[in-house]
Order: sequence, then structure tokens, then C-alpha cells
Amino acid sequence: MKVVAIVGMAGSGKSEVARAFEKHGFIRIRFGDVTDEEVKKRGLVLNEDNERRIRELLRKEHGMAAYAILNLPRIDAALKNSSVVVDGLYSWEEYTLLKDRYGDNFTVVAVWASPETRYARLSSRSVRPLTPAEAAGRDRTEIENTNKGGPIALADYTIINESSLPDLEKQANKSLASLK
Repeated sequence: MKVVAIVGMAGSGKSEVARAFEKHGFIRIRFGDVTDEEVKKRGLVLNEDNERRIRELLRKEHGMAAYAILNLPRIDAALKNSSVVVDGLYSWEEYTLLKDRYGDNFTVVAVWASPETRYARLSSRSVRPLTPAEAAGRDRTEIENTNKGGPIALADYTIINESSLPDLEKQANKSLASLK
């Protein structure tokens, strides 16, 4: 069984690539679900400010590998039945924890899109839309505070997502075929 982590900046298409893997039998684990659950548990509204505050609190409490640590039970349980696709690996520390734990069975797929493309997507999405200023702020926070660049730089595969959803799915399927 394999663990494939999808990395990329907000709006790059990570979730769409994860869904493509899910269509091929992978169990999808979205790291951001931990944030959403904690926001709701605290009775807060799901928005960029509250999500950012919760992400920072969880990392302060559990360290920079927080999301990998908090999702390990879900990953290990899923691996009993299927390969896993992790939607939204963020930090270098999460990367190293998962790489150390799963070794050669761990693969990273980066999804890249230009800021202009990503900001347009983020402003028009129906769930958790972001203004271009909010998206730029999130980029800066993720690069400076979560060590997100390392996993993107060391990805085993990189998908360029500047085109259509069918093209993205085709590239995801190509990456998937390379893993077998």
C-alpha cells in the first residue's frame, strides 16, 4: 500500500488531483479537515481568519508536523484496506515525518499554478472563497510560517495546472500510472 501526498499552494488544484486518485481506489484524507473540525468544535465560523488562527494553535500545540501527527491514525487505519492519498500536505516537518514512517511507500505529487491563476480560482470558488489580497496573505503565511516550500521542491512528480480540469485529470492519471 502507498501513501501519496499532494502538495501545492492554495488554489493550485490539490483537491482535484486527490479526487482523481480517489477515483482509482485510493482513500482520500484531507489534512484540512482537522482545522475545519476544530473551528466547528469551538463554535466559530469557517473563514480564513478563524482557520488561520486554528492552524497556528494546532501547530503551537503539536509542532510543525501537527497535521501529519493528528492524521496518522486515519492514515494507518485506511492503509489496512487501500492506498491513501493525502490532500494538502503543508510543512517540511510533516513531509519528513511521513517519509520516515512510510519510506519508499511514500510519494509526493506537487500541483503548481501561477498566482494569477490560483487567485482567480480562489475568488470564484463556492466554498471558502478568498479575495486576491487574502490569497496573497495566505501564500505568504504558508511559505514563511509552515515551511511549505520544501515538500513542493522535493516532490517526486509535478503537475502544472494552468489549463482545464480535464487536462489536470489527465496529468493526475499519468502520475498515478507512474506509481504502479
